[in-house]
Amino acid sequence: MIQSVDRAMRVLAVLRGRRMSLGEMAGRLDLAPSTVHGIVRTLVDHGMVVQEPDSGHYRLGPATLQLGNVYLDTLELRARVAGWAPELARRTGCAVRAAVPLLLADRQEVVVVAHEPRPDGTRQMPEVGIVIPAHACALGKALLAFGPDPSGTLPSMTADTITDPAALAADLARVRATGIAAEAEEAVLGECGLAAPLADATGLAGAIGLVTPVSGWPLPASAVDALRDTARAVSRELGGAAWPPAEARSA
Repeated sequence: MIQSVDRAMRVLAVLRGRRMSLGEMAGRLDLAPSTVHGIVRTLVDHGMVVQEPDSGHYRLGPATLQLGNVYLDTLELRARVAGWAPELARRTGCAVRAAVPLLLADRQEVVVVAHEPRPDGTRQMPEVGIVIPAHACALGKALLAFGPDPSGTLPSMTADTITDPAALAADLARVRATGIAAEAEEAVLGECGLAAPLADATGLAGAIGLVTPVSGWPLPASAVDALRDTARAVSRELGGAAWPPAEARSA
């Protein structure tokens, strides 16, 4: 691992969703303020971090959005999901999300890369780019069930989040048996969901899911069937040889 690159990435990670002073960053990262200052000034020069003129605090800069948009524009999974998500939302009355895994040294998360709002005309926030702990959402469970063994901590998001490794393992076994993951208010209060894995030519590519308010839970069998149909169709377009994808356990 290249130390300077690792430290720069840690600075960007600690600023995710935050505005912080140099001292606060140094404390969070357990680094000398002079070391953090040199890294931050380099990131500022490249537009990855900006300093607020009034407070002097630092936050992520516009270049991070540019990189994110480039990633989304080149992601085939997102393009394929976009062709199917409107019809899946129409059939189920649910919002549709697609996500890819984000595997970090100390935890496993998912990043939402596509979002089709519920077709009921209600006001909904755009969700592309949100990050959710994998163990706490249906999208993440669909990925964990067919990917490497879960690792890292299992933080609690709500009172219903599964934080016991044995309970999570049992839940993931059910996902492997059915191809469908479920969660009820485990990540966000008032929100429930189903998800299915997506396969490409190399194996597990991502996941697609339905999200509904708790008032609409549990979803009917027709919604489960529609989700399976869509997951198979998207996987076929991505070059997947089988659905669900083959289980890939770590040694």
